[in-house]
Amino acid sequence: MSETTDQAKGRVKEAAGVLTGDDKLRREGKVDQAAGKAKGVAEKVKDAAENAIDRVRDAIKGKSKH
Repeated sequence: MSETTDQAKGRVKEAAGVLTGDDKLRREGKVDQAAGKAKGVAEKVKDAAENAIDRVRDAIKGKSKH
């Protein structure tokens, strides 16, 4: 699932848990939300690493033309 989907699913579960008094469902909701946030952070790190690799490649290509 996507970051946004996990967070939304988690919010719904958490709210349902609060409304029904189901602590397990509420905790599951919090876990789903945290998983969604973690996916978002991981995606940002991946993008930053790819951009850094591209910059290094471009720098190497630029030096090899001289």
